[in-house]
Amino acid sequence: MKKLLTALSISLLAVLATGCDKLSNRTPAFNNTDVTGLDYAKGFSLTDHTGKPRTLQDFKGKLVVLFFGYTQCPDVCPTTMAEMAAVLKELGPAGKDVQVLFVTLDPERDTQELLAHYVPAFHPSFIGLYGNQEATARTAKEFKVFYAKTPLGDDPKNYTVDHTAGSYVFDRDGKLRLFVRHGQGPATLAADLRQLL
Repeated sequence: MKKLLTALSISLLAVLATGCDKLSNRTPAFNNTDVTGLDYAKGFSLTDHTGKPRTLQDFKGKLVVLFFGYTQCPDVCPTTMAEMAAVLKELGPAGKDVQVLFVTLDPERDTQELLAHYVPAFHPSFIGLYGNQEATARTAKEFKVFYAKTPLGDDPKNYTVDHTAGSYVFDRDGKLRLFVRHGQGPATLAADLRQLL
Protein backbone atom coordinates (compact mmCIF):
# COMPACT_ATOMS: atom_id res chain seq x y z
CA MET A 1 0.00 0.00 0.00
CA LYS A 2 2.86 2.34 0.88
CA LYS A 3 4.51 1.63 -2.52
CA LEU A 4 1.21 2.31 -4.29
CA LEU A 5 0.78 5.67 -2.49
CA THR A 6 4.38 6.62 -3.34
CA ALA A 7 3.84 5.70 -7.01
CA LEU A 8 0.58 7.71 -7.09
CA SER A 9 2.31 10.69 -5.47
CA ILE A 10 5.13 10.58 -8.04
CA SER A 11 2.59 10.31 -10.89
CA LEU A 12 0.60 13.25 -9.52
CA LEU A 13 3.74 15.37 -9.18
CA ALA A 14 4.72 14.50 -12.76
CA VAL A 15 1.27 15.55 -14.03
CA LEU A 16 1.40 18.80 -12.06
CA ALA A 17 4.92 19.53 -13.29
CA THR A 18 3.83 18.93 -16.88
CA GLY A 19 0.83 21.20 -16.40
CA CYS A 20 3.02 23.97 -14.96
CA ASP A 21 5.46 23.51 -17.81
CA LYS A 22 2.64 23.89 -20.34
CA LEU A 23 1.42 27.02 -18.58
CA SER A 24 4.88 28.57 -18.66
CA ASN A 25 5.23 27.82 -22.40
CA ARG A 26 1.97 29.52 -23.35
CA THR A 27 2.26 32.36 -25.80
CA PRO A 28 1.62 35.69 -24.11
CA ALA A 29 -1.88 37.13 -24.25
CA PHE A 30 -1.51 40.62 -25.70
CA ASN A 31 -3.96 43.51 -25.47
CA ASN A 32 -3.21 44.44 -29.07
CA THR A 33 -3.43 42.25 -32.18
CA ASP A 34 -0.79 39.52 -32.20
CA VAL A 35 0.53 39.33 -35.78
CA THR A 36 3.55 37.15 -35.04
CA GLY A 37 4.61 35.22 -38.11
CA LEU A 38 2.93 37.40 -40.73
CA ASP A 39 5.08 37.58 -43.83
CA TYR A 40 5.11 41.31 -44.45
CA ALA A 41 6.47 44.46 -42.85
CA LYS A 42 9.94 43.11 -43.51
CA GLY A 43 11.67 46.44 -43.36
CA PHE A 44 12.44 49.76 -44.94
CA SER A 45 15.28 51.88 -46.23
CA LEU A 46 14.59 55.51 -45.37
CA THR A 47 16.42 58.58 -44.07
CA ASP A 48 16.07 59.84 -40.51
CA HIS A 49 15.51 63.43 -39.46
CA THR A 50 19.26 63.95 -38.96
CA GLY A 51 19.98 62.88 -42.57
CA LYS A 52 21.25 59.39 -41.68
CA PRO A 53 20.13 56.40 -43.82
CA ARG A 54 18.18 53.89 -41.68
CA THR A 55 16.86 50.35 -41.90
CA LEU A 56 15.02 48.22 -39.35
CA GLN A 57 18.29 46.37 -38.66
CA ASP A 58 19.73 49.54 -37.09
CA PHE A 59 17.43 49.06 -34.12
CA LYS A 60 18.06 45.38 -33.38
CA GLY A 61 18.20 44.76 -29.64
CA LYS A 62 15.37 47.23 -28.99
CA LEU A 63 11.63 46.97 -29.36
CA VAL A 64 10.52 49.16 -32.26
CA VAL A 65 7.14 50.88 -32.45
CA LEU A 66 6.59 52.11 -36.03
CA PHE A 67 3.88 54.61 -36.91
CA PHE A 68 2.96 56.09 -40.31
CA GLY A 69 1.58 59.62 -40.40
CA TYR A 70 2.33 63.20 -41.37
CA THR A 71 3.16 66.38 -39.50
CA GLN A 72 0.07 68.37 -40.55
CA CYS A 73 -2.27 65.63 -39.35
CA PRO A 74 -4.86 67.34 -37.14
CA ASP A 75 -5.68 64.56 -34.68
CA VAL A 76 -4.57 60.91 -35.08
CA CYS A 77 -0.84 61.56 -35.49
CA PRO A 78 -0.23 63.98 -32.61
CA THR A 79 -2.46 61.88 -30.35
CA THR A 80 -0.53 58.72 -31.22
CA MET A 81 2.84 60.39 -30.69
CA ALA A 82 1.72 61.80 -27.33
CA GLU A 83 0.50 58.33 -26.31
CA MET A 84 3.87 56.82 -27.29
CA ALA A 85 5.62 59.37 -25.06
CA ALA A 86 3.26 58.40 -22.22
CA VAL A 87 4.06 54.70 -22.85
CA LEU A 88 7.79 55.36 -22.41
CA LYS A 89 7.09 57.28 -19.21
CA GLU A 90 4.98 54.40 -17.92
CA LEU A 91 7.76 51.90 -18.71
CA GLY A 92 10.24 53.89 -16.64
CA PRO A 93 13.90 52.85 -17.09
CA ALA A 94 12.84 50.03 -19.47
CA GLY A 95 11.66 52.73 -21.90
CA LYS A 96 15.27 53.13 -23.09
CA ASP A 97 14.88 49.74 -24.80
CA VAL A 98 11.99 50.97 -26.96
CA GLN A 99 12.51 52.96 -30.16
CA VAL A 100 9.58 54.91 -31.61
CA LEU A 101 9.80 55.62 -35.35
CA PHE A 102 7.52 58.04 -37.22
CA VAL A 103 7.39 57.46 -40.99
CA THR A 104 5.95 60.37 -42.96
CA LEU A 105 3.39 59.67 -45.68
CA ASP A 106 3.69 63.26 -46.90
CA PRO A 107 7.27 63.63 -48.19
CA GLU A 108 6.30 66.69 -50.29
CA ARG A 109 5.72 68.80 -47.19
CA ASP A 110 7.50 66.86 -44.44
CA THR A 111 11.08 67.91 -45.03
CA GLN A 112 14.01 66.70 -42.96
CA GLU A 113 14.03 70.03 -41.11
CA LEU A 114 10.33 69.87 -40.31
CA LEU A 115 10.59 66.27 -39.08
CA ALA A 116 13.62 67.23 -36.96
CA HIS A 117 11.43 69.76 -35.12
CA TYR A 118 8.16 67.82 -35.02
CA VAL A 119 9.12 64.27 -34.02
CA PRO A 120 11.55 64.87 -31.10
CA ALA A 121 9.12 67.47 -29.69
CA PHE A 122 7.07 64.52 -28.40
CA HIS A 123 10.11 62.72 -26.94
CA PRO A 124 13.83 63.31 -27.55
CA SER A 125 14.44 59.66 -28.44
CA PHE A 126 11.79 59.53 -31.19
CA ILE A 127 13.07 59.36 -34.77
CA GLY A 128 11.35 60.71 -37.87
CA LEU A 129 11.86 58.88 -41.17
CA TYR A 130 11.25 60.02 -44.73
CA GLY A 131 11.90 59.04 -48.32
CA ASN A 132 10.98 60.29 -51.76
CA GLN A 133 7.54 59.53 -53.22
CA GLU A 134 8.69 56.17 -54.57
CA ALA A 135 10.33 55.03 -51.32
CA THR A 136 7.28 56.18 -49.34
CA ALA A 137 4.91 54.25 -51.59
CA ARG A 138 7.11 51.14 -51.49
CA THR A 139 7.39 51.21 -47.69
CA ALA A 140 3.66 51.80 -47.20
CA LYS A 141 2.89 48.90 -49.54
CA GLU A 142 5.27 46.59 -47.69
CA PHE A 143 3.52 47.44 -44.42
CA LYS A 144 0.00 47.25 -45.92
CA VAL A 145 -0.57 50.89 -45.00
CA PHE A 146 -3.26 52.76 -46.92
CA TYR A 147 -2.77 56.46 -47.61
CA ALA A 148 -4.31 58.95 -50.03
CA LYS A 149 -4.34 62.70 -50.47
CA THR A 150 -7.67 64.47 -50.00
CA PRO A 151 -7.72 67.98 -51.52
CA LEU A 152 -8.99 70.90 -49.45
CA GLY A 153 -10.23 73.51 -51.92
CA ASP A 154 -8.60 74.55 -55.18
CA ASP A 155 -5.00 74.99 -54.00
CA PRO A 156 -3.09 71.75 -54.75
CA LYS A 157 -0.77 72.45 -51.80
CA ASN A 158 -3.73 72.37 -49.44
CA TYR A 159 -4.66 68.77 -48.63
CA THR A 160 -4.94 66.17 -45.90
CA VAL A 161 -3.64 62.60 -46.04
CA ASP A 162 -6.08 59.85 -45.12
CA HIS A 163 -4.09 56.92 -43.75
CA THR A 164 -4.12 53.73 -41.70
CA ALA A 165 -4.21 54.73 -38.04
CA GLY A 166 -2.24 51.99 -36.35
CA SER A 167 1.29 51.13 -35.29
CA TYR A 168 3.51 48.09 -35.64
CA VAL A 169 5.65 46.60 -32.89
CA PHE A 170 8.82 44.63 -33.62
CA ASP A 171 10.64 42.57 -31.00
CA ARG A 172 14.34 42.82 -30.14
CA ASP A 173 15.19 40.47 -33.04
CA GLY A 174 13.40 42.68 -35.55
CA LYS A 175 10.43 40.33 -35.93
CA LEU A 176 6.94 41.73 -36.36
CA ARG A 177 4.83 40.94 -33.28
CA LEU A 178 1.90 43.35 -32.84
CA PHE A 179 -0.46 45.67 -34.65
CA VAL A 180 -1.59 48.45 -32.32
CA ARG A 181 -4.97 50.03 -32.96
CA HIS A 182 -5.19 53.79 -32.51
CA GLY A 183 -6.67 55.33 -29.39
CA GLN A 184 -6.38 52.59 -26.78
CA GLY A 185 -4.40 54.67 -24.35
CA PRO A 186 -0.83 54.11 -23.16
CA ALA A 187 -1.52 51.48 -20.47
CA THR A 188 -2.49 48.65 -22.85
CA LEU A 189 0.54 49.14 -25.08
CA ALA A 190 2.88 49.51 -22.10
CA ALA A 191 1.62 46.16 -20.74
CA ASP A 192 2.26 44.47 -24.10
CA LEU A 193 5.74 45.97 -24.42
CA ARG A 194 6.64 44.75 -20.92
CA GLN A 195 5.90 41.20 -22.09
CA LEU A 196 8.21 41.63 -25.07
CA LEU A 197 11.05 43.32 -23.17
